[in-house]
Amino acid sequence: MSENGHFVSLQGVRKRFDDLEVLHGIDLDVGEHEVVCLIGASGSGKSTLLRCINLLEQVDGGTIVVDGQTITGAKVDVNRLRQKIGIVFQAYNLFPHMTVLQNVTLAPRKALGIPRSQAEGHARALLRQIGLEDKADEFPDRLSGGQQQRVAIVRALATGPKLLLLDEITSALDPQLIGEVLELVRELADSGMTMILATHEMGFAREVANKICFLDDGVIREEGPPEAIFSSPREERTREFLARVLEGGRL
Repeated sequence: MSENGHFVSLQGVRKRFDDLEVLHGIDLDVGEHEVVCLIGASGSGKSTLLRCINLLEQVDGGTIVVDGQTITGAKVDVNRLRQKIGIVFQAYNLFPHMTVLQNVTLAPRKALGIPRSQAEGHARALLRQIGLEDKADEFPDRLSGGQQQRVAIVRALATGPKLLLLDEITSALDPQLIGEVLELVRELADSGMTMILATHEMGFAREVANKICFLDDGVIREEGPPEAIFSSPREERTREFLARVLEGGRL
């Protein structure tokens, strides 16, 4: 836990790419077992923020504390940090030349040194929980998009992370496949997994989130409980965004 009692705490986080600053002093606190949904238009900084929390991008200012450790400081063991932070992207990023079982057991075996038999037993148990144990020996291209994304989530869970970051994980899926992925995320939320997810699925965010953060042009314009954000937003930019979402039938 950080000094303020939160599992994840960001203070004044800034990130730029060349002359473009994409995060302008982000402050965000996430409690243990909380689900925080990041909403906002494409290009608002949601994905960059998640990548900074996992140190896939180095911040240019501010601090990030995860589970009591300041991860933006010097001498951070990035590999050890990533054992406690899982991340899943909209592209499944499964290794095509490996079976489902090999994909899921790779990190536990290589990063944690877990014996093959133990890693495979745990992987099969995880696959059984999502109804895909019978796909363990299949290659990813034999699976549907929804199945591949569920395997990607299980792969992120295989190292036993304390925090899960989900970056638009349904964006690349056909509408009929979105439900099976969201159901898995819903089960993780119910189990107490701490999660930060960027999503365009507003109805889902309203259902599972403890807190909604509306990002706009690299800042958090507004944050609060789902009912407050979706029913009575304070900021004009939030109202404009949600009006567009409602017009598009996503809320």
